[in-house]
This record gives sequence, C-alpha cells and structure tokens, in this order.
Amino acid sequence: MHTQYELLEQNMEKLSGLWLVLNLWCLTVISSQSIDQVPQVPCFFIFGDSLVDNGNNNEILTLARSNYDPYGIDFSQGATGRFTNGRTFVDILAQLLGFPNYIPPNSRTMGREILRGVNYASGASGIRDETGNNLGDHMSMTQQLGSFARTVQLMIRFFRGDVAAAGNYLNKCIFYSGLGSNDYLNNYFMTDYYSTSSNYTPSAYAAALIQDYSKQLTELYNLGARKVAVASVGNIGCIPYHLARYTGNDSKCNEKINRAVELFDVGLKNLVDRFNNGQLRGAKFVYLDSSQASQELILNAKSYGFEVFDKGCCGVGKNNGQITCLPLQTPCDDRGKYIFWDAFHPTENVNILLAKNAYSSKSKSFAYPINIQQLAML
Repeated sequence: MHTQYELLEQNMEKLSGLWLVLNLWCLTVISSQSIDQVPQVPCFFIFGDSLVDNGNNNEILTLARSNYDPYGIDFSQGATGRFTNGRTFVDILAQLLGFPNYIPPNSRTMGREILRGVNYASGASGIRDETGNNLGDHMSMTQQLGSFARTVQLMIRFFRGDVAAAGNYLNKCIFYSGLGSNDYLNNYFMTDYYSTSSNYTPSAYAAALIQDYSKQLTELYNLGARKVAVASVGNIGCIPYHLARYTGNDSKCNEKINRAVELFDVGLKNLVDRFNNGQLRGAKFVYLDSSQASQELILNAKSYGFEVFDKGCCGVGKNNGQITCLPLQTPCDDRGKYIFWDAFHPTENVNILLAKNAYSSKSKSFAYPINIQQLAML
C-alpha cells in the first residue's frame, strides 16, 4: 500500500505542483480501495459532535440536523446527515485505515455490523450534558458512552459470552473522540441561554470540562478502549458564525473565545500525557491539535488552493455565518476554494487535509505523541 501511494504520488507531482491536486488525488485513491482490503485495525468507534456526526440526529427533534440538500452535495450518498458538502474527517480517516465502507451511525447499525465499529457522534453534543439543549435533542458524551456500553454487551454475545475475548478484540480497535466545541459555542459563550460564563472563569470552566472529560475517557477505557485519539477544539473564534458577530474588522478572529478554548486544549494535552504515563495502564492516547492544524491551513491557504477562509460556502448574512445553510439553498460553485462549508463546519477538502495530517504526519504539532497510523500498528 505504501509503495502504491508513493508511485502514484510521484506521477501526480509530475502532472501538477499544486497541493490541492495532490490532496484530491489522494482521496480518489482512497475512494477506489478494494472491498477486499483488510483494515489495519478490526474496528473503529467514533464519539463526537456535528463535525463527525453522519446521521444520528436525523430522526430526533432537533435543529442540529443536516439530512437535507444542499448538505452532501458532493457526497456519493447525498444528504445523509453529514454537516458538510462531502465526507467528514472520520469518513476519510476510516478510508485511510483501510475500511472499505464508512463506519455506520449508531442509529442504523444492526447485528454483527458492530464488530466493524459504530459512529455515536451527535450534532450539538458536548462534554457537559446540558450543552446543546438550546438546539433541541441530541446525544451527549454521557449518552454516547451509554450506547457504546450496550454495544459492548451485544459484542460479548457474538463472542459467545467470552468477556476476555471481546475485550481483546476491542483493545485492538481505534477510538476517536472529538468534543468540546459545543461546550463553548452552545454553552459558555451563549449567555442568553446558559449561566456558565457567570459561574465560571474561563480557566475554571476549562478545568471543569477536563475533569468531566477525564471521567468519560476513563469510562471508555474501562469498556475496552486502548487506542484512543482525542481532538482539541481549535480556533472557533475564527469560524464564520463568530466572525459574523464580531464587531471589529471583518477578517479578525474573536481572540477572547480562542484564548478561552486554548485553556481547554492545553488541559486536554496534559490529560493525554497523564493517561500515557501510567494513569490508564496499557492505553495509548493521541492528541490531535485542531488549533495548530487550522492555523497551518490559514497560513498556507493559497498553496492548498483555498481562497476564501472567512466566509461559509453556504449560509445567510454576514460572512454567510448568521444563519446556517438552509434547505434547498444554492451553495457556492467553487467549493474547493472555501475552507468553511457553512457557519460552523469545514468543507470536504479541509477534512481531507486534516485527516491526512492526523493519520500520517511526522510532526507532533498535528498528532502527539504519535500519529494514527502508528497508533494502529501498536
């Protein structure tokens, strides 16, 4: 596989020096992987919010749903509930890990399908249970873990009641968890609905989130997870939603929000170090630095083919960020030039770059202390 990638990459570089072409080629190769390919790990389990939700919110009463056009306009299956124009970060990561099909949402996973993995992510969800209530129903991290616990019990049945065998199987799988964004977007900085910003300083709130998240990730470990990738929140002060509300220069990020989020990200990286240094015996955690990755994208936007990094491709109002993508709305034609699909979420091309960095980058600025490819090999 590695040799094939290298040969094809050399050919593509001869055709074009543009990074964007190279990245689009990479995903074309991934999309055409043989169904006979053996995945690098037996299963892939996903926890998170709308950045990686692939349909769990479709049938519940919530404003956080995207199973309508033009969402999925560039996705082979159409509007499935993914909050972007094409594939999500974890869709691409699953392909890089060698899975022939996308990991299915928990809402539509049946029988022995669970042995390959399940996506429990839910739009608007957070680490705190009340996060996202302003948008309606959703599955918080606590609820997602409850669903996974039920999956484990079902999996034990497939192993004929052999708890140890089921545990050994799960120990080999990759787990991804990406939460925290909504704990700021749809909680701490939504002062008309939540009182958390009055009850906590930014430092105290970040510490409270890390304490809760530590308990949740420890529960995930107790349920069998040993190879876990956790994503930081990133610079949400720079998304079109906040740019539309910022009273300063149109292109300037809201650094008050970014500084608050940075406290959480630092705490999460320290938590990963504690887990890896013996707090969770036998586990290996990887910290994915969303903030560093997004900064790199902005700094090198033109080299990747991006031209618009402060507006959504689809949306309403200033920066296309005041109202998110509406049903049957016509999005921008040149989606490959946009970093943001809507007020909150990246385009597929951005997800391509982020997934590749998380999977194979040698820089610890993106994946620390190892990348996901190395994690899969453990």
